Amino acid sequence: MLLELRAENYAVIDRAVASFGPGLNLMTGETGAGKSILIDALEMLLGGKASSDVVRHGEEKAVVSCVFEMTPGAERVLEANGIDCEVDDVLLRREIGANGKGRVFVNNQPATVGVLRQLAPELALVHSQGETLGSFDQAQQRMLLDRFGEIAADAVASTYEEWKATTAKLAELEADEQDRLRMADLWRFQAKEIEQAGLTADDEDVQLEAEKRVLANSERLYTAAMSAHELLYESEGSTETTLGAALKHVEELARFDARFVAPAQQLATAKATIEDVDAEVREFAENVNASPGRLEEIEDRLAALDRLKRKYGQTLAEVMAFGAEAARKLAEVENRDALLVELRARQAKDAEAYHAAAARLTAVRQEAAKRLEKLAVAQINDLAMNTRFEVRVAPDEAAANWTAHGWDTVEYRIATNAGEPLKPLDEIASGGEMSRVMLALKVTVEEGVQGGARKKKAPLPRTLVFDEIDIGIGGRAAEAVGKKLKTLSRGQQVLCITHLPQIAAFADQHFVIEKTEKKGRTQTEIRRMDDAGRAREIARMLSGEKLTETSLKHAEHLLATSR
Repeated sequence: MLLELRAENYAVIDRAVASFGPGLNLMTGETGAGKSILIDALEMLLGGKASSDVVRHGEEKAVVSCVFEMTPGAERVLEANGIDCEVDDVLLRREIGANGKGRVFVNNQPATVGVLRQLAPELALVHSQGETLGSFDQAQQRMLLDRFGEIAADAVASTYEEWKATTAKLAELEADEQDRLRMADLWRFQAKEIEQAGLTADDEDVQLEAEKRVLANSERLYTAAMSAHELLYESEGSTETTLGAALKHVEELARFDARFVAPAQQLATAKATIEDVDAEVREFAENVNASPGRLEEIEDRLAALDRLKRKYGQTLAEVMAFGAEAARKLAEVENRDALLVELRARQAKDAEAYHAAAARLTAVRQEAAKRLEKLAVAQINDLAMNTRFEVRVAPDEAAANWTAHGWDTVEYRIATNAGEPLKPLDEIASGGEMSRVMLALKVTVEEGVQGGARKKKAPLPRTLVFDEIDIGIGGRAAEAVGKKLKTLSRGQQVLCITHLPQIAAFADQHFVIEKTEKKGRTQTEIRRMDDAGRAREIARMLSGEKLTETSLKHAEHLLATSR
């Protein structure tokens, strides 16, 4: 749901803030007041084009921002783009400089227009007079049909991923023969070189470095060890001898005075420690190897290991892993013919599974399309349109057209005038007609979903925006549009600009857009109306600038009946 929309120094807006609520949010105002400016600002926040022309005259930059409630789809987009999503809302902001430069922020972090376009279908769908943002293309049309029919493509997606992975593996093996042979020679050399090195432990170099340090300093280390042994044990006044004598005297004292029991134990412990240290240094001295040949052997081995690490990895573990991978690739190449047979059989099996799943999906979609056609025609014709409508589901079984959502092309086709052929929905000339058709389709789908088994499923997208949906209609058709907007808004938030009082009466939140003059400058403001203000605004829409008692009573009657 769109919670807030802000614009500063944008076109004729000095500063405007609108806080929207659930249900039906309607915006009204006199022609030229700037109602569509706010829709344009929202379009730009959802990835639309920006131009320095929107910067208010005399200002350095325009700033537009909005706050949406977080949705699961938006959260996935933010995570994929490394943007903080551990919040309840999505904050979008764009700055457009008078020099043509602009900046984009999402949750107060720098982002790109591309990220805004990824977020757009997860947050809102805007149907404006100029164009349909998020373009109601064939992907959107397919998604709407699937929603209406409560159709899941999980089985198709699963079989598609398996087929795609097998096909990619097969293509890799069927790559250019010359490249394959050249790479095989390289992998054979790499695997052989690493194998001949005889690596057995991934810390061999660490162990050899330690041994090298000992060998390089063997004489010094032997002297140090034997000197320590002499002082601790062998010399006439050795530490062990001195402690032993002291221990005898303290033990004699302990026989007569208990205070010396603990000191005697401490001396006994110290004597045992000295004996352990002496044994350690004596064993070390006995094992010191001063062999020049062993030192040279270690240095040669370390040099060989360093060469391997420079070529294949920073550590011996990485070198060993590289060798294993090269051997695996080589085995694949050498067993290529057998692998090709196996992969082709697997690909055929995967393709057969995908074909069956996609065909079932097509049949389900075609059945749902017939039901959607019938219901949508009735809804569309309620809106002062006399149309023929068709939902065409055309399967294309060529592998080039396989996707995770099937091989179907879903296209909505319509003829708005008698005698005309059916044409794709996006070729409708009138923006008002396009908006009304979209309204009818959305109402049809949402009524179907809310009446089905999956009643609690959240509508997608969550916010729908219609710009001047009432062009070319009036009377009963206008009331029908208002009722349909109200019906649609029960399941999701709807924003709509209207010129008709019959539609405005159905609002849950009613905003008026006004153009005023302050300090010699024109500016646009937006205000949320209370009940009394709503009655006056609807009366103005009925009778013009001059309010009459009759128009006020009529306005109050419209408000009362709309409830």
